[in-house]
Amino acid sequence: MNFHKLFSFITLVGLLWPYELVLANHKPKHTIDVIKVLSPSGIEAWLVRDHLNPIINFHFAFRGGAALDPNGKEGLAYMASGLFDKGAGNLDSQSFQRRLEELSIVLQFEASHDVFQGRVKTLSENKDKAFNMLKVAINQPRFDKKTIDRIRSQILADLRQSSQNPSNVASLTLNKELFPDHPYGRPIKGTLESIKTIVKSDLKIFKKERLARDNLVVGVVGDITPHDLANWLDQIFLGLPTISKAPKITDVQPQTLGRTKVVQMAVPQSAIAFAQEGPKRDDPDFYKAYILNHILGGSGFTSRLYTEIREKRGLAYSIGSYLYPKKNAGLIKGYAGTANERVNETLKVLKKEWRLIANGGIDKKTLNSAKTYLIGSYPLRFTSSRNLAAILVTLQLQNLNVDFLDQRNSIISDIKLEDLNATAKKLLDPDKLFIVVVGNPKGVTSPPQES
Repeated sequence: MNFHKLFSFITLVGLLWPYELVLANHKPKHTIDVIKVLSPSGIEAWLVRDHLNPIINFHFAFRGGAALDPNGKEGLAYMASGLFDKGAGNLDSQSFQRRLEELSIVLQFEASHDVFQGRVKTLSENKDKAFNMLKVAINQPRFDKKTIDRIRSQILADLRQSSQNPSNVASLTLNKELFPDHPYGRPIKGTLESIKTIVKSDLKIFKKERLARDNLVVGVVGDITPHDLANWLDQIFLGLPTISKAPKITDVQPQTLGRTKVVQMAVPQSAIAFAQEGPKRDDPDFYKAYILNHILGGSGFTSRLYTEIREKRGLAYSIGSYLYPKKNAGLIKGYAGTANERVNETLKVLKKEWRLIANGGIDKKTLNSAKTYLIGSYPLRFTSSRNLAAILVTLQLQNLNVDFLDQRNSIISDIKLEDLNATAKKLLDPDKLFIVVVGNPKGVTSPPQES
């Protein structure tokens, strides 16, 4: 587990980078061959064979992540992600890690609100040893007290450090305000209080109830045959329960009520986080919103927010927006960083541009430019077999078919200007933006009822 990284998995949403070349008419010239592999017991994996390099990337995910943590045990999934590879079977933490290093095996776990996932990267000549280590890690984690205490100390140190980071405080506060009575409002890493309460029995229950074959998806890329993969799927996962006992999370509407909350912190620059309701991944308008966000704040130096707030006015040193579709809710989120005395003006321009886009502020030239970039850069987003393995997992988690890899660019190409502006009018509302400012902003305060 990387304690300084918040779940890069979510960045794949809406991108889904395929291994393909694209012609001028946006039709794929060559797409990879995704094989659906079924084990003797019925466990499925999506496989892309690549025998040019003697490497295997094996990714897997279980539906249901930190949002399922019991009340008072927030951070359980996150802590578990740091312990599954820290001793298993007859190997304690030090021996297990030494064995991974000797064999050049990467074994990692991560947790997000909606997913608990892991990956193995190994040389194909070591695949038997690597997959055996994964099997033991998943089925026989040790959860030794000494190791639990060490990981707990690392998390607590990270939480204390993060509590002094304005951007982190802004993000956590925003989630709490958006989802006051829902698990999405709780921190994935837990709190200083909750982490101290997690004990070995909690971790054993987590393993028993959360990791099951019915909520498992697997994506593999590399030097392995379908026959070998099918056999290993059973060896690794057949010992898990058939059905997960995890509770279900209900859908929720974020509380984006057009309010501004200020969290005072003695820093020279304020961190701003903002959001309003957005589409979930299965929303028919998702790709219209995807293009819309690219134009608004997702395209870096060429986005409307960057141009108007940073480039023209020099108000902020960072500004951007992104879609944040979760399983049970959807958001459009954004961020900015600016000097305390410029927060007020920054927020005024932010809302102005938000409103202009909502009121038909996208023209044909802007749309065509966005399409050209999103389609033309698509194959460049594929950088490694690791990325592709993650994509195969993401496709399954989002209930998409393999042929989506061929359809994605056509979906973007076919979006019409009038439909995009209609989506902007329906989706964007600056009066519903919930804004959190962490710092000592001048001229910006929380409403009296929030004080």
